[in-house]
Amino acid sequence: MNSLYETLGINKNASSDEIKKAYRRLARQYHPDINKEKGAEEKFKEINAAYEILSDEKKRAQYDRYGDSMFGGQSFSDFSRNSGGMDLDEILKNIFGGGGFGASGFGGNSSFGSGNFGGFGGGGFGGFNQDALDLSAKITIPFETGILGGEHSINFNGETIKIKIPHGIKSGEKLRIRGKGKKIGSQVGDLIVKVSLEKSELYERDEDDLTRKLDISLKTALFGGKINLKTPKKEVGIKIPPNSKNGQKIRLKGYGVQNRKSGIFGDLYLILNVLLPNVEDLDENARQILEEKLP
Repeated sequence: MNSLYETLGINKNASSDEIKKAYRRLARQYHPDINKEKGAEEKFKEINAAYEILSDEKKRAQYDRYGDSMFGGQSFSDFSRNSGGMDLDEILKNIFGGGGFGASGFGGNSSFGSGNFGGFGGGGFGGFNQDALDLSAKITIPFETGILGGEHSINFNGETIKIKIPHGIKSGEKLRIRGKGKKIGSQVGDLIVKVSLEKSELYERDEDDLTRKLDISLKTALFGGKINLKTPKKEVGIKIPPNSKNGQKIRLKGYGVQNRKSGIFGDLYLILNVLLPNVEDLDENARQILEEKLP
């Protein structure tokens, strides 16, 4: 997800002029000297921060590379609201490196009033390039941990690091572990972990939906029945209708993967696999009846 672009209402391929134009329009709309509505000041800070990053080629390239994984996988708006009262300028300075956004917190000497739309007082990020401090690693986690989330430990540079895995993570996503990168002077980088999911023996995953094969007996296929099945979410009773066919699909709504953004669960699809009995294992009467009566 690329929520900094969403903050300015532009697409990822926007030109420098389009970024500046969007910033000017939103800065006028939400500047706290003009807009007295609740939340306008916080929105103005978000707009300035988004512009400060996207108007800087290096910072924009860094953000385009990592996306919202830099904010723990959440949107920038959620990240700024959930910063626990900490100084947003300071947090972003630690993420991107450099000297912060300016003394006033959102614009130095009122960038809006002076006509300087360069961001937080023109101070910029500057400083040491965060990329030079970051380290990378790859991990493989159990399939169900990727679905349900949980804790996963790795040994990195002789240190055991516990990583919190968010539910619904996909192979190829990256997690940022703060303060576990290189240390140069007072600057400390982060560890960027690329996650892969182990292949499941039961499930195939398509975004938030899961699919698995379900073996049933010929008797259950012909006459129906109930089967208790353990799913990643919980154990559930499944009613198999009479005259079920091999390859028939049954949908369990809401038993798939929970989407981190919407909170909505995907579905679990069961593909019926009818197991035919070995004729030699049937008693003589059963074999005779089947041979005579089956079409």
